[in-house]
Amino acid sequence: MVIFILVMAMTVLSVFAIERGETQRDEAEINRRAQAMTMAIERRAFTSSAYLRAGAALLTTQDEVTEDVFRRFVTELRLDSDYRGAEGIGWAPAINPNSLEAFENDLNENRISPLTIRPTLSETPRSLMTPILYLLPDTARNRRAIGFDMYSEPVRRTAMEEAVENQRPTASGPVVLVQEGGAEDLGFLIYMPVFEGSGAGRQIKGFIYSPFNAQQFLSSASDLVSYEQLGVRLYDAAGLGRDLLAQTAGWQETGATVEREVELANREMIVVVQSDRSETLSSMSMITLLFGLAVASLLMLVARLLTQQAAEDHRSLQWFAEQNSIRNSLTRELNHRVKNTLANVLSIVSLTRRRAETVEEFANGLDGRIRALSATHDLLTQSEWGTTPIRSVVEVEVAPYARDDDSEVDFGGPDVELAPNDALSLGLALHELSTNAAKYGALSESGGKVRVHWTNVSDTLAKVEWVESGGPPVAAPDRRGFGMELIEKIVAHELRHPVDLSFERGGVRCTLLVPIREPSEFELRTKRPDARAR
Repeated sequence: MVIFILVMAMTVLSVFAIERGETQRDEAEINRRAQAMTMAIERRAFTSSAYLRAGAALLTTQDEVTEDVFRRFVTELRLDSDYRGAEGIGWAPAINPNSLEAFENDLNENRISPLTIRPTLSETPRSLMTPILYLLPDTARNRRAIGFDMYSEPVRRTAMEEAVENQRPTASGPVVLVQEGGAEDLGFLIYMPVFEGSGAGRQIKGFIYSPFNAQQFLSSASDLVSYEQLGVRLYDAAGLGRDLLAQTAGWQETGATVEREVELANREMIVVVQSDRSETLSSMSMITLLFGLAVASLLMLVARLLTQQAAEDHRSLQWFAEQNSIRNSLTRELNHRVKNTLANVLSIVSLTRRRAETVEEFANGLDGRIRALSATHDLLTQSEWGTTPIRSVVEVEVAPYARDDDSEVDFGGPDVELAPNDALSLGLALHELSTNAAKYGALSESGGKVRVHWTNVSDTLAKVEWVESGGPPVAAPDRRGFGMELIEKIVAHELRHPVDLSFERGGVRCTLLVPIREPSEFELRTKRPDARAR
């Protein structure tokens, strides 16, 4: 995890550096676009203002602005692509209400359908009027504006008054052009005053002007910029706030922007240019991030595998060390048990030899006792030299003598587990008792019975009782035989408790006390560790 975090931290820093560079480049690009767009708008406005200044200079010299004079002027301008975005050039004379009838006569000359000035004086009383007389080019769209008194509308009137005061082209605030009909697209107009006379006594003669649809004006200006799908907005900022005039089709709601102030015909406006860079990470950043993630994951996986391998190697070394310790313990335990077994065999051989009168008697006695040891050893081997139940020892030593239907062996008791050495000693004692019963006691005659029962005296001691009945009368032996010596000396010594052996007339009785030891006192740790340590 540390390696993963370090690599990812380096990757994030690299992505941050890449994005920072991309942002700086994008800011520089936006600034270039904003500068180019500002210059394009100023170029459009300057061209329109220049035409209007030229028209004002011409019309000032005319005693009367006739349709032929105005049409010849507009034709001579040879309007080219630099004038795109404008609806055309118009003339609106300044008249007073007394001259209204004469003006309408001139307006309707050569017209099939008569026109009147709108709005009428009754609708909007006023002392001065500037109705549109000419607007070229002569299109169906521009014909809608003929006869409209621009002085009746406050926004247009304010722009015309400023133009008269400043004596230069002046743009109006946002309006809906009369040409729009019922549409609501915003636009603006640029007015240039035309005076009659000179000096202090001159009077306003009228206004030469150009109407602009704001959306078309902005689109025509963006065409001068060599950027595709450029996001631009144009705001009128001369008032208290910002009024959105138009925006290009490439405008998005998100993205970095740059603002530039532009003066359009003596009116303050703001151009906002938007970056076309998305808010998501750049392709280089995404590649770096994915590559860093892949490298970090791979290194984490390799480190994980190496760590697991090191842990498994460590567990294996521990297991081998433990196995070596177990082998040493097994060797010592085997040596100890072999010595004990050989000592028991030597004792059996010695006692059997001293009390045997013939070689055959010696061989038979020795054979039976070694077989008893062997049977008990088989039990211990099956239990892997762990604990051995008393019941199993009794079954191995006594059950072979109870196969005859004439005799009966009854044994039972609770589940008690014995240590290996204690099971060997108990097995020897039961073998001697069984052999004696088969030769001289209850198992030697029909109807004889041997009862072997055991109980728990305490948590650390069990009592085993051997009782014979139904056999021939028993008398105390004249001399102590090997069986008595084995039981009362060797077995009692190994079990660490005295053995009560009595020869009653009804049958032999023997009581043995066998210790119950905890496995931790004798059990070797032979279990392997978890298989994962392999």
